[in-house]
Amino acid sequence: MPVHNPFAPSSRPDHFILPDLVGHCHFPLSYHPNGDAVAAESVKWLDEGCPELSPKARKALYGLQAGELTAYCYTTCSAERLRVVSDFMNYLFHLDNISDGMMRTGTEELSDVVMNALWFPDRYEPTRCPRKMQPAAEPSAGKMARDYWLRCIRDAKPGPQARFKENLELFFEAVHQQARDREAGIIPDLESYMNVRRDTSGCKPVFDLIEYAVDIDLPDFVVTHPVIQALNQGANDLVTWSNDIFSYNVEQARGDTHNMIPILMELQGLDLQSAVDFVGGLCKQTIDAFVENQRNLPSFGPELDRDVALYVQGMQDWIVGSLHWSFMTERYFGTSGAEIKKNRIVRLLPRKDADGDAVARDVVSAIWLPHRACLTPVPQISDLPLDTPPTPTVRKGELTSIVRSLFTCVPLFIFFGLVVPTILFLLSGEMSAISIL
Repeated sequence: MPVHNPFAPSSRPDHFILPDLVGHCHFPLSYHPNGDAVAAESVKWLDEGCPELSPKARKALYGLQAGELTAYCYTTCSAERLRVVSDFMNYLFHLDNISDGMMRTGTEELSDVVMNALWFPDRYEPTRCPRKMQPAAEPSAGKMARDYWLRCIRDAKPGPQARFKENLELFFEAVHQQARDREAGIIPDLESYMNVRRDTSGCKPVFDLIEYAVDIDLPDFVVTHPVIQALNQGANDLVTWSNDIFSYNVEQARGDTHNMIPILMELQGLDLQSAVDFVGGLCKQTIDAFVENQRNLPSFGPELDRDVALYVQGMQDWIVGSLHWSFMTERYFGTSGAEIKKNRIVRLLPRKDADGDAVARDVVSAIWLPHRACLTPVPQISDLPLDTPPTPTVRKGELTSIVRSLFTCVPLFIFFGLVVPTILFLLSGEMSAISIL
């Protein structure tokens, strides 16, 4: 569906009120005892691994506090495993920043580099397939993925490893779809958006890391049990839909419509506050359903019941931890998170113009664009963003002249090169037959 801009100034309010999701969630909030130390080490790891970051992107990295989010969500694991998970959390937000500034082709190239590191963790194997060429020197996105993944698979069990790689692939497929929508300038229908958003959230691979963190390997029949699946999707939905509410202000400021709120405004004709309230209602229903599904957990036997309890506790910690962390990080509310958590009033930011210097664009320019020439040695017109026409090699008048010449010369070539020789050949055959007679 074409976008008609749900942020039109004529009906634009100056604020909206957040639903009280923290008050609705009664799960206890915990924090890993080594959380602060590990968070400091982890953010330094990403900082030093990405020297190309602009000063603005680097400042945003430290204001993100992804390590603190990890400490709220993985509260009982060893400090060593918390560090691996924290590194991935920082890295996942880094990928989100990169992909937000990309069109379809760029996200595909990013995916290839990252998944290359997971499938070949001991070495860099650049792809040599046509239209899939990777640079001889591995980009920092690949190096960072290889670094944390090598540490993870030293003692990660087979099930979580396999599920993590599969779900990270789903993350990139969803990011590709988001980029295609961005290229085409469309807002998807609500059901399509929900399906894609459950993967772009990144919750699926980070939930797999719950198993790694507490050193368990749930069998497939447990992972695919309907109640476990419902708990998993419920936790994903709460984290995702609440994030759509918390991130709406910064996203509307840059014109990003990959968010349930503008989709509801577009498709349902809701005003901003009504759309926020609708998503808030979904979040509250999701928390209630999660509690109900916890009560309905079946028994899988004493040993498996212990492992299932650890896994479900991890998802519960994600629900409550992400809600509180959203007001601590500077990603959504800047330095006003504590005040907004208290009064729940969000003042709308002004819209940035097309040339605004967003952090995501800084990251893309610094990290990814230098490698693009190596990744696609023969540019294809179909690979270019729809809003970025290829650089012309001839002027318009020259192009018109060339086209006209082609329409004139090609038929002449066909006539004299193919038709005339064929006629002469046939005539010569007839003459030969006459002479024989």
